[in-house]
Amino acid sequence: MAVAAHQRQDQEERGSGLDQLKDELASYLSAQAQEWMGKAGDKVADLTDQLSDTVEGGGLSRILAGESPVKALVSAKAKSVKDKVIGKVKEAFTGGGGGGGNTKVTNIVETLDVGLPVRTVYDHWTQIKDFSGFTKGVRSVSQSDETASDWKVKVGPSARSWHATVQEQVPDDRIVWTSNGSKGSTRGAVSFHELAPNLTRIVLVVEYYPSGFFEKTGNLWRAQGRRLRLDLKHFGRHVTLSADEEIEGWRGEIHDGEVVRSHEEGLEDDETENEEDEDEDEDRGDEDDGEEDEYDEYEDEYEDAAR
Repeated sequence: MAVAAHQRQDQEERGSGLDQLKDELASYLSAQAQEWMGKAGDKVADLTDQLSDTVEGGGLSRILAGESPVKALVSAKAKSVKDKVIGKVKEAFTGGGGGGGNTKVTNIVETLDVGLPVRTVYDHWTQIKDFSGFTKGVRSVSQSDETASDWKVKVGPSARSWHATVQEQVPDDRIVWTSNGSKGSTRGAVSFHELAPNLTRIVLVVEYYPSGFFEKTGNLWRAQGRRLRLDLKHFGRHVTLSADEEIEGWRGEIHDGEVVRSHEEGLEDDETENEEDEDEDEDRGDEDDGEEDEYDEYEDEYEDAAR
């Protein structure tokens, strides 16, 4: 009996000690996890936000259906870009002078993804004089200055002329314009968005205010909407086929219809920004080299102690 009682006491002591060890281990792991999360929090914050946007944008259903998380993330980002741009453009145009309150407005919204960097796509878009060479709707384009241009286009069986004025232009971001012709006026915006380093989404929004009985009652602008969609695809093919060609786009900036930064100033700013990026890369490289040197010193000390 005494032996059995003694064994039970030993088991209880071992159990108590094991429980205590488990508690201490759990506390230690919890503290380590909190410390690790604190260090990693800044790094994962952006990814968490992106994943949250993906879920909100319907990306979760695509992931659960077997789609790549990266592809789902890009798709959700692209949809968000389109919705935000359309909202901003409509907000910017609300109350503007395009037509009276009873004027019928036709809205055209088109998007196109191009497998090239934003700057490459934007620079090609600024070469509007080349549009007649690869589109079927544009007959000719002539520029009188940085903000004004005259367009001759084909709308169905008819020809139309437009005088366009750039109201806002920011390199690698957006171009907003208005145009007037004998058969109506338009207000439009094209924006460029980086979905990935070599993937750019173009969002094109155009509002058309027809003038004249035929323009208001006919479906001529529907034909132009189809033409615009096809010409946007032609632009994507043109940029892709011309990707290896060096091209200098217009790098100036326009606000309220006035040039606030010239092309030359824009090039200088781009060069300065590139130099700053290179300096940052060099600084990061020096930091990495310093960490490697410090590691080598610890490794040498360890080897000496081992001997």
